[in-house]
Amino acid sequence: MVVSTGMSRRQRLRAATLNEIKATARQLLVAEGPHSVTLRAIAREMGMTAPALYRYVPSHEDLLAALCADIYSELTDRLEAAEGEVDDAASRLLLLARTFRDWAVGHPAEFALIFGSPVPGNPDQTDPKHVAGMRFGAVWVRAFTALWRQRPFPVPDDAALPAELTGQLAAYRASLVEQVGADAGAMPLAAMQGFLECWAQLYGVVALETFDHLHFCLTDVGPFFDTFMVSVCRRLGIEEPMPRR
Repeated sequence: MVVSTGMSRRQRLRAATLNEIKATARQLLVAEGPHSVTLRAIAREMGMTAPALYRYVPSHEDLLAALCADIYSELTDRLEAAEGEVDDAASRLLLLARTFRDWAVGHPAEFALIFGSPVPGNPDQTDPKHVAGMRFGAVWVRAFTALWRQRPFPVPDDAALPAELTGQLAAYRASLVEQVGADAGAMPLAAMQGFLECWAQLYGVVALETFDHLHFCLTDVGPFFDTFMVSVCRRLGIEEPMPRR
């Protein structure tokens, strides 16, 4: 029995070829680094001509954006699976942190591609990379807002923050209401500042390990990461130990 996918044979072949192009690009990225991900190299690996690839990807930049979107989606799938494993908001946040770290150190080339280079300007809201990145960010926003809803922690008055910062945080909070609902709008700006600090620390230690900048003193970063995250999360009122592996 043949199950219809709603796509014509030509569309299925095109989609399969595009997936092969992205898979080949990722193989080159992992094996030889980002400099190797060129349309000419991909065409050579696939037995095609470089001009033929332009029937599937408009440019090298579009190819990288599509590859980034796929990698973001893979990572977010992993995070969302972890998200559903625990009910307690504090334990969930710790588990998400470890899942992010474990994926990053297992995929250093992919981590470098999606997190190592900033996106200049204001991205197109419909760009696949932007959409996938927003889905990744929504996992953390849900975790933070759930923690604040279940276990709000002491924070200073918003007036204690610099005026230049409160305006930016207020604009971001307003955007989060559209993404995850009214819970985000109920958070004090100082709570959002705390979340931002913890994210910056999490990203920093994961990047240091992924880029092998902790080898000077640690051969196994896992135990350090677990104790580090417990310390970081005290900023959010979390006193629980990291969940067992």
